[in-house]
Amino acid sequence: MTIKSINQVWTSWMRRVLELASLADGQTSPNPLVGAVILDVNNQLVGEGFHSLAGEPHAEVEALAQAGALSKNGTLIVNLEPCCHQGKTPPCTEAILKAGLSRVVIGIKDPDPRVSGKGISLLKKAGIEVITGVLEKEASYLNRAFIFRNRTGRSWGVLKWAMSLDGRIGLPNGSSKWISGEISRNSVHCLRAKCDAVIVGGSTVRNDDPLLTSRGLAETEPLRVVFSSSLDLPSNAKIWKTDLAKTLICYGPESNPELLENLPNGPKRLPLSKSTPKKLLERLAEYGCNKVLWECGPSLATTAINQNCVQELVLFIAPKLLGGVSAMTPLCDLGFSSMEQVIKLSEIASSRTGEDFVFKMVLGEY
Repeated sequence: MTIKSINQVWTSWMRRVLELASLADGQTSPNPLVGAVILDVNNQLVGEGFHSLAGEPHAEVEALAQAGALSKNGTLIVNLEPCCHQGKTPPCTEAILKAGLSRVVIGIKDPDPRVSGKGISLLKKAGIEVITGVLEKEASYLNRAFIFRNRTGRSWGVLKWAMSLDGRIGLPNGSSKWISGEISRNSVHCLRAKCDAVIVGGSTVRNDDPLLTSRGLAETEPLRVVFSSSLDLPSNAKIWKTDLAKTLICYGPESNPELLENLPNGPKRLPLSKSTPKKLLERLAEYGCNKVLWECGPSLATTAINQNCVQELVLFIAPKLLGGVSAMTPLCDLGFSSMEQVIKLSEIASSRTGEDFVFKMVLGEY
């Protein structure tokens, strides 16, 4: 085979690896999404697997178990550098060396400082051929939240809102149910299922009384986070019922913690040193949250954007006109005075959900 055709083989199988990895989207945090395939000496598939849950076997181990002795002198293709440290499971590099593989093809280097290049170095020292950078852009995008958390120390933020075609999220009297259609609302449940936490402010709890679950689509429901500076919260809100999903109440030093006594004991309390979105996402990263979903009102959404706590937007646009000069808009003043200051977005995808339009975009690089 020529070098070009060999590279095409690695690229083709890496696409399969990324498909496998994405099967556990939303379920592996604080770990990354990882898939793996094993090819025998004739480049025929003999094993494949993916990491399904933190604490469960890694993708490489799953694939090697399926391949058995057929992995001898074969090739492992994996989207992320194999780990070389002892965590909840043994190092994957040990399993690779024991299997007698001759080659490892990798999408991207692991950003986790416990690994970052060390796994690759160990494999090379053992005489294994290591090829890196195969579908690097695609592999980075798949694990953008994991990469971001390791580089910045805070969770990757996704901001979602639904609005009319004329940019309104509600009528002047506050009515907003429902701007988007039922299919779009079901899509939001899917979006929640792929996030580790869903964040709302106190005003959303008071005005909308949301449940904030995936409606059973996630094996483990995302953590529901109420971020309140006043702690003036209703005692009978749906979100306090923790039999469906866990709830975390987060508040800053200016809050009156005595108000917590009015709330049920089910939700956990998390005091913050600063009542800011950035501090909140730092603490959620410590909780192991790779990706969080902002489902908050305009004021908190604007602050989150200004503090670089939103990396991705998911917009549902309904073909409706709400009008009204005083009608609600999704964001408050961002403080810009010229067009050179505005935030430029990169469109990743656009689609339809029923009668609505959906746009998914990123702010900056990942």
